[in-house]
Amino acid sequence: MSDFVSDFWGIWISVIVIAGLLGLGYLLYSQTKSVVVKGDKVEITGHIWDGDLAEYNNPLPRWWMWLFYLTLAFGLAYLVLYPGLGKYPGLFGWTSVGQYKKERADAEAKYQPLYDKYLKQDVKALAADPQAQEMGKRLFQTYCVQCHGSDARGAKGFPNLVHHDWQYGGTPEKIHETISEGRHGQMPPFGAAFGEEKVKDVANYVLSLSGKHHDAERAARGQETFKAICSACHGADGTGNQTIGAPNLTHPSGSWLYGGTEKTIIETVTNGRSNQMPTWKDFLGEGKIHLLTAYVWGLSNNPRAPQQQ
Repeated sequence: MSDFVSDFWGIWISVIVIAGLLGLGYLLYSQTKSVVVKGDKVEITGHIWDGDLAEYNNPLPRWWMWLFYLTLAFGLAYLVLYPGLGKYPGLFGWTSVGQYKKERADAEAKYQPLYDKYLKQDVKALAADPQAQEMGKRLFQTYCVQCHGSDARGAKGFPNLVHHDWQYGGTPEKIHETISEGRHGQMPPFGAAFGEEKVKDVANYVLSLSGKHHDAERAARGQETFKAICSACHGADGTGNQTIGAPNLTHPSGSWLYGGTEKTIIETVTNGRSNQMPTWKDFLGEGKIHLLTAYVWGLSNNPRAPQQQ
């Protein structure tokens, strides 16, 4: 598939490249006509420094000119063999995408068996295997730390993976499903429907669910709205629904994806939220996902690891 929307641009680039090479070749050839006979006076270019330091108009040394010729010959040979002239693919048909796919296929053929040998082992057994955990940790550090952090405690908008309060479920099966298929969490905005005051009431009721400091009068008013609207996803008791990814609002700290302050909750209720984790099944393959599942499950189920409450 061409990168150009019009054939004109491919032709335009080819003309510029070829004209540039021909122009350089002519310029180089023209300099071979300049010869200084021994004993003749060499003119200066007119560039003079400090009164007596001048630049003489001597021709280039022959060895230097032949290096330029070789450079031009190399450039022409490259453009014949590789793409560089608009849509012309080159005799070798090389592409960066093709090279990437080949290198990745070679790497998969070499390293994939190292991951696949763990496929038949149970996730919980792998979580107790130091070698498997070390491999899972390296995979996590390569693909997951950008969002979840090096300590797996997440950041604003990215879940904490070391506590037991899971948005979609923390079983090995659910973790595998999350990594493999990805997730798309969405909460609709209610600012227009509720109005500013009712949003603040609901926010204070949500704060009360987790035992945070709140305005009791507002919370009492917000409870009615929460029961009527918000409980459809978060449940009547605010403990959430892992089937649809509705967060648990009773946890004091662990599962607050965007923050649990009154200001942040008001922002969430007013504007809604939309967050997405990409699917990794096609990129990583089953063997790597299995090891990652064991590592992530072990983060919140290893009795020796400190847990966030």
